[in-house]
Amino acid sequence: MIRIGNASGFYGDRFTAWQEMLDGGELDVLTGDYLAELTMLILARDRLRDPNLGYAKTFLRQLETCLGTALERGVRIVTNAGGLNPAGLAAAIGALAGRLGLPAQVGYVEGDAIGRPDALSANAYLGAFGIAACLDGGADVVVTGRVTDASLVTGPAIAHYGWSRDDLDELAGATVAGHLIECGAQVTGGNFSFFTELPDGGHRPGFPIAEVHPDGSTVLTKHAGTGGAVTVETVTAQLLYEIGGPAYLGPDVVARLDTVALRQDGPDRVRVSGVRGTPPPPTLKVGVNNLGGFRNSMTFVLCGLDIEAKAALVRGQVEEAVGKDGLEFTLARTDHPDAADTEAASALLHVHLRDVDRARAGRAFSAAAVELALASYPGCTLTTLPGDATPYGVFTADAVPQDAVAHVAVLPGGERVPIAPPIRTAPAVQDATVPGGDAPVGGPTRRGALGELVGARSGDKGGDANLGVWARTDAGYAWLRAWLTVERLAELLPETAPLSVRRYELPNLRAVNFVIEGLLGAGVAASTRFDPQAKALGELLRARIVDLPADVPPGVTP
Repeated sequence: MIRIGNASGFYGDRFTAWQEMLDGGELDVLTGDYLAELTMLILARDRLRDPNLGYAKTFLRQLETCLGTALERGVRIVTNAGGLNPAGLAAAIGALAGRLGLPAQVGYVEGDAIGRPDALSANAYLGAFGIAACLDGGADVVVTGRVTDASLVTGPAIAHYGWSRDDLDELAGATVAGHLIECGAQVTGGNFSFFTELPDGGHRPGFPIAEVHPDGSTVLTKHAGTGGAVTVETVTAQLLYEIGGPAYLGPDVVARLDTVALRQDGPDRVRVSGVRGTPPPPTLKVGVNNLGGFRNSMTFVLCGLDIEAKAALVRGQVEEAVGKDGLEFTLARTDHPDAADTEAASALLHVHLRDVDRARAGRAFSAAAVELALASYPGCTLTTLPGDATPYGVFTADAVPQDAVAHVAVLPGGERVPIAPPIRTAPAVQDATVPGGDAPVGGPTRRGALGELVGARSGDKGGDANLGVWARTDAGYAWLRAWLTVERLAELLPETAPLSVRRYELPNLRAVNFVIEGLLGAGVAASTRFDPQAKALGELLRARIVDLPADVPPGVTP
């Protein structure tokens, strides 16, 4: 097998994780994921200020502390920290290695950048074969730009086992392994619904390791003595993160999530097997970031009686001062009746303004809000000071033919190796949705929080959100799949009611997944939602009080 660890799930993850993973036990490859839709926008703005930037600068500082350890122990490093400038980061790593007196061989992958003069950035999601070529070419460190997150694991597995593009089941298995460890500690107990059941209460979960076998099956684990846990449920939670239907599309293979089998294989070890793969689509996803305009926000504190009337007064005053266009008002009823202190008695009125005119969204708006301090509702106060507007980005997804992208592996010696697109492709077909409710739901019930019987994980995909819900027992799943329909979801989460919602079932995971289209508007960078990435959507659902089946006991983490 090949042992592939992860030390970063996003730009800003635990700084010391690289050294911890290298010191913690045996590894063959250590990966780091730094890119997300929002991150690409941040890097694009960096590059506007300095054309030599556009990569995750934090990674260089992390590498300075552990490159010597990695080389000494023969652990190869693969990361997408190159962002919009993989060649620039590769050169910076070479300079760092020279300064440290270390003989590091650095390769990089390029070709993801798509020429869009009207966009801040446009990048195709490349596959794993460029990474494999760099490793085959002797690279100790491989830097990429926008590849799929799972490619960071699939690439080393391809290089280790010599898989070809026709080894679809093996590629699919490694792709699932990559999806599982790409978000770091989320698969080892981080952000886990039942965190109170973890051995350390979820205080400091260790980072994950995928032991990938020649047939593409994997054992998920972590270094001994680290926190968190690796159980069927922690793995299920991550499998459900930011997915759509059972067909998990990638540039090298489509991994069928409805074929994944999970089995506890010992303490902190979960075997992932049975994954089937089908040919990839003929196109690559392209993430496009554009400047959407400028925005600003002010928050009013409304205390005591007449909360709705106070909010209405502010709304009328602000609209009269700056005009209605682009204004958005959100009243958070955080107030409690008969409260003994100001905070408990107060609601928050968030006022947002978005406009292409920076001046209108800037001081003209925030100063108008502050000017109401002595001329509005009783007890008027704000939590924000007047400030200028900030630019925001809009993320959209596009597609280009696979053969229209010049995917290139640049080896440590400078040789450029073109990576041919897959010959065998198949049009992407969206899985059929399942409405649910096709089985009777009867018997005695009891009132309780939905989360007593189910776990959940949610996240963002552009302007859409996904919400995966899994049952802890077979009996719980039989009830869940019949009870939690799209219509019932709309009752429990009213903001989903006017939106198009796709519902999928994954019986092998005892799970139901919802894709809620348009919940996040133009994406996280433009969103003014309290939870702009829908990370808490699953916990909101679990907290709803419903009629639970009295004969289905809560499960426990194995």
